[in-house]
Amino acid sequence: MECDLGLFGIGVMGQNLALNFQRNGYSISVYNRTTEKTKKFVSQHPEITGTYTLQQFIDSLRRPKQILLMVTAGTAVDATLRDLDKSLAKGDLIIDGGNSFFRDTDRRFTQFSEKGIHYLGIGISGGEEGALKGPCMMAGGSRTGYDQIVSILTDAAAKAEGPCCQFLGPRGAGHYVKMVHNGIEYAVIQIIAEAYDLLSRCARLNANQIRDIFAEWNSAELNSFLMEIATKVLEKVDPETRTPIVSLILDSAKQKGTGKWTSQNSMDLGIPTPTIDAAVAARNISALKAERAAAARLYSSTPLKIGSSFVEQLRDAVQASIIVSYAQGFHLMRAASTEYEYSLPMIEIARIWKGGCIIRAKLLDSIKQSFMNDENVRNLIVAPQIVKVLSELDQNWRAVVKFAKGQAIPIPAISASLDYLDGYKSERLPANFVQALRDYFGAHGYERIDRSGVFHTDWKLDH
Repeated sequence: MECDLGLFGIGVMGQNLALNFQRNGYSISVYNRTTEKTKKFVSQHPEITGTYTLQQFIDSLRRPKQILLMVTAGTAVDATLRDLDKSLAKGDLIIDGGNSFFRDTDRRFTQFSEKGIHYLGIGISGGEEGALKGPCMMAGGSRTGYDQIVSILTDAAAKAEGPCCQFLGPRGAGHYVKMVHNGIEYAVIQIIAEAYDLLSRCARLNANQIRDIFAEWNSAELNSFLMEIATKVLEKVDPETRTPIVSLILDSAKQKGTGKWTSQNSMDLGIPTPTIDAAVAARNISALKAERAAAARLYSSTPLKIGSSFVEQLRDAVQASIIVSYAQGFHLMRAASTEYEYSLPMIEIARIWKGGCIIRAKLLDSIKQSFMNDENVRNLIVAPQIVKVLSELDQNWRAVVKFAKGQAIPIPAISASLDYLDGYKSERLPANFVQALRDYFGAHGYERIDRSGVFHTDWKLDH
C-alpha cells in the first residue's frame, strides 16, 4: 500500500505525530536512521508502516510524495534534504516540522522551489501530548504545497474556533512565528518562576501553598496552559524523600536557542523585546551556578516584611508582565512581516495560538479582539482594552518591583516588562543626551527638535 504521508525521524514528537495522523484516518510510513527504533515503534503500532532504507521509505509513498521531517534543526536538516533530494520529483512536498531558524527555511524554500518541489516550514507547538492529541501548527512556504496537504494537517491539529493550523506566509514565515512563540514562552515561564521565587523566599510559602495560589490565578484572568502546568509541577512529590520534586531540582536552566534567536532578531529589526531578552539572560545567569554561589557569600541583605496584600499585588504584576510579553512578540512580528514581506495575519496567529500550543491562554481572546478592532495596531499596549487593563494593574505592579528590589531578589522579566511600558509611553527619553555623547566622541551627528537636518557640534570649543 502506498501511504499518504511519510514521517522521517521518530523521536517522541515524531512518533506521536504519526499516531495522530493515523488516528485521523491517514496511512503513514516512518523512517529513522536508527533501525531498531523503527522496529520497536512499528511492533507496538502495526498500523504504521515501517521502512528500513531511504529508498524503501520513498517507495512507500504515493505521488506526489509528501514527507514530514522531524529531525534536529540545523545541519541535520540539510544532510537529510541532500539525501532526499536525489529521489524527489517536481510536485513532491517536503515539510520541515522542527524548530529550524527561519533564515534557513527561507534558503531551503528557494532551493527546492527552483526544482519545482514544494517546501513548507511548519512550527509545531504543544509538546509530546500536543503532538499526539492535537498541536498548533504554524505553516509557511509553498501555498500550493500547503493546499495539497491541508486536510491532513487540519484534521490532526488542535481546535479553537476552527483548526489551530494556518498558512501564515511565504518562505520561513511559519518558522518565524514559531520562533517568536518560543520567545514569548521563555518570557512567560520566567515571569511565573519569578512569582514562585517571591512567594517562596519572601512570603515563606511552601510548594502546596504556592500551588493553591497559582490554581486560583489560573481560574481567572491568568488562565493559561503554563499556569496550569505550574500547579501540577508544584504538587508533584518525590516518592523517595516525600519532598516536592521542584525543591530538589538544581537551579540551573538550559535552552535550545529559539529564545536567543528571538532576541537577536529583535535587535536586527530594532524592535525592543526586553522581557524576552531578560528571560534568555536569566537562563544564562542561572547556568553560572558555582559563580553565583561564590558571589552570594560576599553580599548580605536585610529582609523586608511583606504586606497583607502582597499575593494580590504579585498576581497583578504577573498578569501585566505577561500581557507585555505578548505585546512585544506581536510588535516584533509586525515589523518582521514588513521587513521580510511575510504579510503575517495577526488575527489568525492570535486565534491558532488559543489551542494546542504552549502559550495558549485566555489573554489571546483580548489580543484577537484588539486586532479585530484595529488590524493595523502596531503595538498592543496602545490598544484601548489593553491600556485599560494595564492601567488598572499599574500600582500593584510597581509595588512588587519596588519590594523585590528592596529584598535584593532578582525579577528581571517582571522588572523589564515595567521598564518597557514606561519607556514606550514616555514622550521624552534621555536619548538626546546619548546622541550628544556619541557626537562628542565619534562625530555621529544628531537631529534637532527645532529644525530639520543632521548636525554636529565641536564640543571641545567655547568652554
